[in-house]
Amino acid sequence: MSSSLPPFAPFPKASLRQHVSSDEWEALSEAWIALSQAYLDLDEAAFKKEAIDDTSLTTFISTFVEEEAAAESSAETIASSSPRLLSTIFRLTSRILTTSPPPPRLLDAHFLARLARTFPKKHTAPLLSRLFASSHAAPVEASLLALKKLLIPHLDAGSRGDLKLVEHELAQLNPLLHASPDACVLLLAGSDFFDGLVTCFRVVNPPLRKTIVTTLYLCLVGLTEVEPPKWSMISDQLYAIQVAADAHRKGPLNPNDSLGADLVTNTPILKTLLRKVESSTSAPSNIKNRITALETFKTGIIVRPKKLVKRKLDKGKGREAPEDVHAEMHVHQMSQIAHVQDLFPDLGAGFIVKCLDEYHDDVEQVIANLIDETLPPHLATADRSEPLSHSQPDIKPHKDLAPRSTPPQLPTRRNVFDDDEFDRLAIDAFKLSFGKKNPDKTADDVLKDKSTAPNKAAILSALAALDPDDDERDDTYDAADVGGTVDAGSSQEADSNEELLFRAFQGDSSVFGRDTETRRSGARGKLRDETGMADEAIEGWAVMLQRNPAQMKRLEAKYAWSGQQAQLERTSWRAAAGSGTEESDPDGGRGGRGGGRARGGGGGGRGRGGGGRGRGGGNVAGPTGEKETEVARKNKEAHKGARANHNRRDARAKKMARGGFAG
Repeated sequence: MSSSLPPFAPFPKASLRQHVSSDEWEALSEAWIALSQAYLDLDEAAFKKEAIDDTSLTTFISTFVEEEAAAESSAETIASSSPRLLSTIFRLTSRILTTSPPPPRLLDAHFLARLARTFPKKHTAPLLSRLFASSHAAPVEASLLALKKLLIPHLDAGSRGDLKLVEHELAQLNPLLHASPDACVLLLAGSDFFDGLVTCFRVVNPPLRKTIVTTLYLCLVGLTEVEPPKWSMISDQLYAIQVAADAHRKGPLNPNDSLGADLVTNTPILKTLLRKVESSTSAPSNIKNRITALETFKTGIIVRPKKLVKRKLDKGKGREAPEDVHAEMHVHQMSQIAHVQDLFPDLGAGFIVKCLDEYHDDVEQVIANLIDETLPPHLATADRSEPLSHSQPDIKPHKDLAPRSTPPQLPTRRNVFDDDEFDRLAIDAFKLSFGKKNPDKTADDVLKDKSTAPNKAAILSALAALDPDDDERDDTYDAADVGGTVDAGSSQEADSNEELLFRAFQGDSSVFGRDTETRRSGARGKLRDETGMADEAIEGWAVMLQRNPAQMKRLEAKYAWSGQQAQLERTSWRAAAGSGTEESDPDGGRGGRGGGRARGGGGGGRGRGGGGRGRGGGNVAGPTGEKETEVARKNKEAHKGARANHNRRDARAKKMARGGFAG
C-alpha cells in the first residue's frame, strides 16, 4: 500500500501562498489532509519504513511547522484558514516522533521550539515529555546543549556580544521552555546560563531585557512542573537571584533596574511559586523564606520604552462615528495587553481582552491561568489569535441640508502701505537693498560723516529755549516726568516683608525648610500671617538669599542694629508759631540761638546750636557716638577770639559768589 502513496511536496512559502486563490487553497488543503490520513492509516511497520525511507514526509512536516511558526499575523496562519489540516498534521507529527528511531531532522531544538509555538501546550507538552523520557532523548539534549553553549559567551560578553543573535535565539526558544519542563531543567543546570542572563540584562536594550525576563520566568515555572519538582534547584536559583539583585542595588546603577527586580515586578513568579509550594507536600520550608526575601525588590510596574513607530499623522479631520466612542473602552487595557503579550506573543489582543474581562482585569491571574491551561471552556475553545477589533455600525448618510443664502465675503485686509511704490511694483530697482546698504562702512566712518549731524545753530537755539530756573526745582518725585504716580505703599510693604523675613532668617533659618513638618509649624504660620506670603514664596526667598552672598551682606547692612537711640519728639504743649507767647517760636524763626532758619539749614539757627555752616557746624546736637559730633563738641569753645567774625564774612562771600543778594 505504501508504494502507491505519492510523496509530499514541501509546504509553500508565504510569498507563494499569496498568489494562490481561495479555491486552489481549498483543493490543496484537502489533498494534504487525504494524503496525511493515508499515511496515518498505515500499520506500524509500514509507517516506520515510510518515515525512514521517504524524506519527503520529514521535509513537509519541517517546512510546514517553520512557515506556521514564522507567520507574523493571525491571518497568515493555517489555524485560521484550515483547522482540519492543522489537526491532521499534528497527528502525523506526533506519530512520526514516537517511532523508533525518529528522523534526526525532527529532533533539533529549533524544530521542537517551532512545534511548541505552532500547537497548543496541552497537545505538545505530553509529546515532548515522552520524547525526553524515551531512549532517543540524547539527540534532543545534545541539540539543546549546543544552543546553550552558543549563547553563553554572547551573554557573558554583554554589550560586546551579538545581542541580536541572543534576542532571536531566546525568543525562538521560549515556546519550547513553556511546553517542556525538561528543557528548563537542562538550561538551568549549572550557574553559567543564569550568570550570563544577569550580565546581559545590564545592557539597556528593552526588547532584549523583555526576552531575558520571559526566559527566566519560564525556566523557573518549568522547574515546578517537572515530575518530581526540582525544589532544591528552585531554592538555589531564588538565592542566586537575590544575591544578584543585592549586588546590583549596592552598585552605582539604578537599584530598581536589576533582573531580579524586573522579574518579581513584571511577572507573577512569586505568586506562582507560592501557590505551587502550598499545594505540594514535598516542598522545603526555606523556599517561602526565599520568596519573602524577594518581595522586597518588588516596585511599581517597570514600564519599558516602546519602539518608535512612524505612523501617519492624524489631523482629526475624519467624520465622527459611534465606534469612536466604543474604541475608548479598551484604552486602559493597552498596557495590560502588552504585559500579557510579553510572555505570550502568539496571543491576539482580542483574546487577551476577553481573558481580562473574565478575571476582572487581574493580569497576574490571567497569566497564571494561561500557563496552567485552566481557562474556562468558552475561553479555552476561543480563537487565541483574535485581534482587537470593533464592529462598525452602518453610518447613515446625512440628509441634504436646506438651501441657505450665500454668506458675505470676508473683509479685505488693508494697512498704511497699500498703494505705495512697493504695492504698485513701481519702485526703482536701484533703491532696493537687502541687508546693510553699505556693508563696508564701519562705525568710525559713520562718526566721521558730518552730513547728517545736527547744525550748531539748531543746538544753540534749543538750549536758549530752556528755562534756567527749572534747575532750581526738585522734580525727582514729579509724576509728570515718570508718566504716572509713584506708589510708595508697595515699596514700603515690600521693605517691611523683607525685614520680617530677614529677621526670621537670622533668628532661625530652619523656619524656611521645605518639608511638611516645617510648613505646619507655628513659626511658619506666624510668618505667613505677618507677611501675607505663601509657603512657596517664603521658601523661594530663602533659597535665593542663600545663593546670593551679596544680597545677604546688603540686608545685613540695611537692617543691622547700629547702636543708635531712637529720637524722641517733645511731648510738652507748645503754642502755635507766631502766637507771641513765651513758649512759642517767633514768626521768622530767627529769635533764639537754636532758631529755625539759619545758614546751616536743617532746623538750626545762627547760634552755637545751629546746623550747616553755623558756628556749631550742626554736629554738636548730632547723634551720640559719631566722630563728627564729638569733634564739634570738643572744638565748640576753642579759639573763639581768633576766629572773631571771619566765618560769617566768608560765608557771606560764598553766598554772593553764587549769585545771591545781600541781606
